[in-house]
Amino acid sequence: MSEITVEQTHHEEAADHGHASPQARAANLKLAMWLYLGSEVIIFSVLIAAYLVFRYNFPEMVRAAQESINVGLVGFNTFLLLGSSWAMVMGLLSIQRGDRAGLVRWIGLTALMGAVFVALQGVEYTELGHEGIAVYGSEFGMRFYAMTAFHGFHVIIGVLWALFVVRNAQRGNYSADNYVGVEIFGLYWHFVDVVWIFLFTFIYLF
Repeated sequence: MSEITVEQTHHEEAADHGHASPQARAANLKLAMWLYLGSEVIIFSVLIAAYLVFRYNFPEMVRAAQESINVGLVGFNTFLLLGSSWAMVMGLLSIQRGDRAGLVRWIGLTALMGAVFVALQGVEYTELGHEGIAVYGSEFGMRFYAMTAFHGFHVIIGVLWALFVVRNAQRGNYSADNYVGVEIFGLYWHFVDVVWIFLFTFIYLF
């Protein structure tokens, strides 16, 4: 009799665990993403701090280099990246309402705007190269490219991830009850945008 009771208890616990697993999985994924983003914050903070120290010690060198920067181009690029974050939010709202087609459109737009951001950053690098601001042979260039190229790499990863989300959406892998994958991508993409706001402020505006 006790054996039957124990066996039934195990089955009930397994059923309860299976029922809670989607929520637990979502919570674990979000925690893992937050931990990862926390480590990335440390890296970017070190890069920004090193740049600010350099700028404090060599203000004239920094000002001379900033005169070669196309602030208009970078400003437009910043607008694109912020717009892509808005598109990401709209995509999440769409799938929360059960609109998979809307998710595909908005996240596809996110990927497109992110790709244009990377392309225009390449244009900026080309212009700076013509002005003599390169990775090697320029103390400003070394610090500038360390921050912006590292961020650009994160944008590229985000664009690929966005395309992966679009593909999953087209296959029907997301619904109004199952969209944690979109949320996790959203956390990453918003992080990329927030980091760029800091970089844009410290490098291009001041």
